[in-house]
Amino acid sequence: MADQAVDAPKASEDASQTNGHSAHKEGFWALALGSIGVVFGDIGTSPLYAMREALGHSRGGGGGEMAVLGVVSLITWALILIVTIKYVVFLMRADNKGEGGTLALMALAQRVMPRRSTAVFFMAVFGAALFYGDGIITPAVSVLSAVEGLKDAPGIGHRMDEVVLPLSAGILIGLFLVQSRGTAQVAKFFGPITALWFLTLAGLGLYHIADDLSVFRALLPHYGVMFLIDNGFLGFVILGSVFLAVTGAEALYADMGHFGKGPIRAAWLALVLPSLLLNYLGQGALVLSEPSARANPFFQMIPEVVYWPVLVLATIATVIASQAVITGAFSMTQQAVSLGLFPRIDIRRTSETQAGQIFVPSVNNMLMVGVLILLFVFRSSSNLASAYGIAVTGAMFVDTLLFYFIVRHLWKRPVWQALAASSAFGVLDVVFITSNLLKFFHGAWLPLVLGGCLVVIMWTWTRGAQILSDKTRRDSVSLAELADILKARAPHRAPGTAIFLTSDPDTAPVALMHNLKHNKVLHEKNIILSVHTAETPRVSDENRVRIEPVNEDFKKVIIDYGFMETPNVPKALGLCRKQGLKFDIMATSFFLGRRSVVPSAQSGMPLWQDKVFIFLMRNAANPTDFYKIPPGRVVEMGTQVTV
Repeated sequence: MADQAVDAPKASEDASQTNGHSAHKEGFWALALGSIGVVFGDIGTSPLYAMREALGHSRGGGGGEMAVLGVVSLITWALILIVTIKYVVFLMRADNKGEGGTLALMALAQRVMPRRSTAVFFMAVFGAALFYGDGIITPAVSVLSAVEGLKDAPGIGHRMDEVVLPLSAGILIGLFLVQSRGTAQVAKFFGPITALWFLTLAGLGLYHIADDLSVFRALLPHYGVMFLIDNGFLGFVILGSVFLAVTGAEALYADMGHFGKGPIRAAWLALVLPSLLLNYLGQGALVLSEPSARANPFFQMIPEVVYWPVLVLATIATVIASQAVITGAFSMTQQAVSLGLFPRIDIRRTSETQAGQIFVPSVNNMLMVGVLILLFVFRSSSNLASAYGIAVTGAMFVDTLLFYFIVRHLWKRPVWQALAASSAFGVLDVVFITSNLLKFFHGAWLPLVLGGCLVVIMWTWTRGAQILSDKTRRDSVSLAELADILKARAPHRAPGTAIFLTSDPDTAPVALMHNLKHNKVLHEKNIILSVHTAETPRVSDENRVRIEPVNEDFKKVIIDYGFMETPNVPKALGLCRKQGLKFDIMATSFFLGRRSVVPSAQSGMPLWQDKVFIFLMRNAANPTDFYKIPPGRVVEMGTQVTV
């Protein structure tokens, strides 16, 4: 696992308190508007299919009064209990210097616990893996559900069946192809467009609530409970469809660092939640007055005169929701690489001014292939909805489990209080997980298999890196010992400065030992450079670089980055001037040790896992590119290691 600083310096903590949410500079409501486009896109497209799926699984097709009132009641209270109370009220209080999400929560939990917990590590890895499963399904189900509105379009709907699939594929391919260009220029429109979408949802709901005002009875939880009892085991299955209404709730927490708690909470309570409730009530009232509308209540509720504008807006909203999920997958990958869960991956910045604007080619290609496979295998949003939900419920359950450690160790609450806080939400999560597992053979297996593969990759990389690090440390000479040896037998001196990259600054780097052994030279100035990842999202420039003199020949330089930051070694080394260490970066040689790893049956992992680790290592990004080191200044020295 990558080196991690357990305690970031105090100044870093103070600086990161305001990370990502400069509300005073940009304006509170400007941030709230921006959050609507990024945070709530996924949950905002749920009305396209959630009601339809829940009613479709009910007895008699969901046309009866009890079915309609029961489904609307369950959706209403799912939005209140899971999104509002669990995430908005409680979990958003558990932030890592302003950042949220599964990996940020893991880093925070590990920092405040008395000792490292393997359970916390595995929970976070599993939650992160499930997030990628959600990242593949969300674009497919969202865009396809919107484009399927063509089937109900006035005058041409019956002729559009064959166009829906290729048109959806074309939109999604175009979305993935533009990722490399960045979204900084168009992202400023996401908030206003999505806000217009929510106002449209509210307007459509208000327009149809008058169809049957008795739908307001659904606000009572009594109808949801009675509906579940009346449907028996089938009611348990329906809960899996009801959960579709809250997919995207985890985004409130994961994207907290970009906008801040206040703006996200304000956007949810002032616009998003009222709009969703009004729309679901409107869909319910429509089906109560016109039972045949249950086949596709959202598109049936659109008046013919505005059908095409709403259809276009719905499609744009689903593209924005997909963009938010893709961006989230990029951010999650950056965090995972920084925390040592993935090998180094090519991560490119697409904006000079916005830190969150990154592009990860390998993840983008994986998501695009996965989305297209889903699209042509499942072929309809109803079929895709069966695969949807399990990944989100799993990720939410992981958040609940990690919340226990936060309440117990960060907030210093008694065990019974920590258990009470987490078990209340845990019961809800388990109910929804179990109901979604009933859809296992209808497609829910897919995100679980994908998540399982990613868990194996993360565990293999973490374990293999640890074994390799331990083996290297056992076979190495400490830097202090080497300094004493060189005093007794002074080597030939080469002019200039040499920088040796290593993960362990206390041992002599492999490249340094090879340089002495084969070239029999030592530079005038030698810097042992380590890049550490802190368990905080960002580190301030004042605390970026630490210089520790060893003797006249060697200095240790440790560069700290937060897990949300992209390393740039030359830029960080420029900060050394303030601490009295001056050198010309273009007249300096960087020495890297490149290890050729061979599998061994005697290592700490099975042979197949050794081979997976070696494959990952060979395909990892070149450290020269990853750390932004000038390639013309790099000297690589290889060695063979068994693992």
